[in-house]
Amino acid sequence: MFTGLIREMATVESYNNNTLALQAKYKPRLGDSIAINGTCLSVTSVQNDGFSVELSPETEKYIALEKLRGSVHIEPAMMMGDRFEGHIVQGHIDTIGTIKSIKNKGNSFDFFISIEPQFIRYIVPKGSITIDGVSLTVNDVTKDSFRLTIIPITMKETLFGSYKKGTRVNIETDMFARYIEHLLAHRQDSPLSWDDVDRISANF
Repeated sequence: MFTGLIREMATVESYNNNTLALQAKYKPRLGDSIAINGTCLSVTSVQNDGFSVELSPETEKYIALEKLRGSVHIEPAMMMGDRFEGHIVQGHIDTIGTIKSIKNKGNSFDFFISIEPQFIRYIVPKGSITIDGVSLTVNDVTKDSFRLTIIPITMKETLFGSYKKGTRVNIETDMFARYIEHLLAHRQDSPLSWDDVDRISANF
């Protein structure tokens, strides 16, 4: 599990034969889980100045592969007892969004991101979303897009400062929205009661 708070900007050394080699200050252990631009991957080798991870063909189908160059966001998986910030992030990319426009608001920037309409139901106004591994709050939602407000420190310390119209981004939608839809879809013959909702909520 992750929180959507970026630990470091790592530098891509190479991406060949499903293996992504990175230069980074962070020193993981072999087999550790680490999110790269929001995608949960396993460390397959460790070098003096970085580490490598391997992407499965399934992963390659669902992420913005063209962004595995230059700099990437990295976040190690949470450890028991870590301070919890951001929101619950699984590192499972649902879809790729495309930046429609960016508006400078003076003390912040509004990003408008389009997404396939079938994923809009998992994006909640004022709820959380993960963009390339960054935990953010959704401001507005339309039938096929949503708006985020990015503050200057996020623009400076993450890849958001380099994004422009047309940039594709990895999106992980709200985990709870997906769980609730799945539960409802499989309870058509026996609708959820408020007791069921309380019991499910207690597990989170």
